[in-house]
Amino acid sequence: MDFDVIVVGGGLVGSAFAAALQDSGFDVALVEAQPPQPPSTQDWDVRVYAISPGNQAFLARLGAWTRVPDTRVAPVQGMDVRGDGGGRLRFDALGAGLPELAFILEGGQLGHALWRGLEQQSNLTRLGGARPQALRFEDAHATIAFSDGRHLTARLIVGADGARSWVRAAAGIAAEPRAYGQLGVVANFETEKPHGHLARQWFRGDGILAFLPLPGNRISIVWSTPEPHARALLALGEAAFCERVRAAGHDALGALSLLTPPAGFPLRLLRLSSLVRPRLALIGDAAHNVHPLAGQGVNLGFHDARCLAATLKAAGHERDCGDYLGLRRYDRARKEDILAMQLVTDGLERLFRMRHPLVRWGRNLGLDLTNRQDWLKNALVRHALS
Repeated sequence: MDFDVIVVGGGLVGSAFAAALQDSGFDVALVEAQPPQPPSTQDWDVRVYAISPGNQAFLARLGAWTRVPDTRVAPVQGMDVRGDGGGRLRFDALGAGLPELAFILEGGQLGHALWRGLEQQSNLTRLGGARPQALRFEDAHATIAFSDGRHLTARLIVGADGARSWVRAAAGIAAEPRAYGQLGVVANFETEKPHGHLARQWFRGDGILAFLPLPGNRISIVWSTPEPHARALLALGEAAFCERVRAAGHDALGALSLLTPPAGFPLRLLRLSSLVRPRLALIGDAAHNVHPLAGQGVNLGFHDARCLAATLKAAGHERDCGDYLGLRRYDRARKEDILAMQLVTDGLERLFRMRHPLVRWGRNLGLDLTNRQDWLKNALVRHALS
């Protein structure tokens, strides 16, 4: 079975990239062993993402955004960041002349919406069931061998298969992630008080806690904290866990009632020297990992999908889409954005981990000084909107 492009990984980023090629003239295959299941209309998914307005517009152009019920999307109209020594930084959408800063929604809802759109895509073949076992590159094409005996060839392989990417490893690309020694503890809650569409974040001695607004009086939390503390949190009973989160959030939203059991995932930083090889491109978490304190991981991935799709379509389907020189355009276009986000998030994580009193005073002063500079805050907001 021959294709122009084979995308390995049908998560949010892989599905969005495949959808972005719908009018490209390329013959595309999407390999995903476990397609997303229809989301529950009653329960809430613990996997929650903050989507930038630029990526919301991208998903709307793909038709996916309109398939997500409005009742499962919460706009973020402001953000309140508190330091560990009195410093404060506040962003306001209206103050910056914007309707919202971001949108919060469940990963299951968005994944299902993207997958439904792929069902009608005429230039796409969806392949599930068997798992890839071997990857071989030749001058004019690449071949993937599957556990059921199938062999697929394509001019370009796109690895969108997550942080522990099989494609990246099979292609022999060295990846040495740096573990933060932290877990991101996530859970959803019903709140006593309305959140007012305000995202809240606290830099604390035991990590970084974020409250993200969900529809109604509901929030999702991400508590990035050292692994021993994270394990202790996950071992708490429901009532004790709710009380611990309420106290850590300075009782900002009153009493909390758990909607989803807490879960934890390891945090790490991954930098690659290149996102491409001849006949290969990496996107999403297969290409980079960042600390979640800015909520930009999936947004970086959607930027990858947008950029790679635009690069391929600009060259045209008559050109060899796996040509290394063409793929280098995508690599160069993405490197600066990825590196900037990694430097900012990693730098902030390191800065707020330091316990020296002078460092603590300086970082909180920095938050206050930034908060007084509207031009700087608006510049930060504009960058985050893309």
